[in-house]
Amino acid sequence: MKYNWPKLKLCRREWINLFWTEKYDLSKCKRKPLWKGGMGKMSDFSLQLRKKQAAKRMYGVTEKQFANYYKKALKLSWVLWENMLRLVEIRFDNVIFKSNFARTIMQARQFVGHAHFTINGAKVNIPSYSLKVWDVISLREKLKESPIYKSLIEDFKEFAQKNKSTTISSSKWLDVNPDKLTITITRLPGKDDFDSTIDIQKIIEFYSK
Repeated sequence: MKYNWPKLKLCRREWINLFWTEKYDLSKCKRKPLWKGGMGKMSDFSLQLRKKQAAKRMYGVTEKQFANYYKKALKLSWVLWENMLRLVEIRFDNVIFKSNFARTIMQARQFVGHAHFTINGAKVNIPSYSLKVWDVISLREKLKESPIYKSLIEDFKEFAQKNKSTTISSSKWLDVNPDKLTITITRLPGKDDFDSTIDIQKIIEFYSK
């Protein structure tokens, strides 16, 4: 298996599969985490920083964007940590990735940036665009014959036959139609939908100082 070594190094630093692909599954990695060995116990700040860096890279956002999501979350009702995770989950590029229309978050951002999709019939090419309940994302008609999406349709069919299911996405708040290549936001993601490897409490502690 051919690795992207800088990406593997990032995964080892946080000891999390930051890119959600089998290639960077650390259970198969024989090396130790980069923060282990000779550095002693991590301080609270160092631990908070590492958790923040890991989540930021998992969602593929910049430091400025991530900090802004914290500021926005402060102004909303409900629970702070849930607000913050919800804001990054409903990003356009993240929804494309979680719906399996792209293999990585980086590829999803590229697809969105190249205007491969519409939202409620309107062309949108902003990866950070915040989606709402009942928004419908559709692949643009002219792209359905492109090789990458033709293979995606075949992958969806194979998955459905193998699992005897029409549900393509593991995210329960997303309804993916593999025949029409559409994604519908059926509800906002809640605490049971978030990745358990993200230590949002440590991230909030980092930004609240």
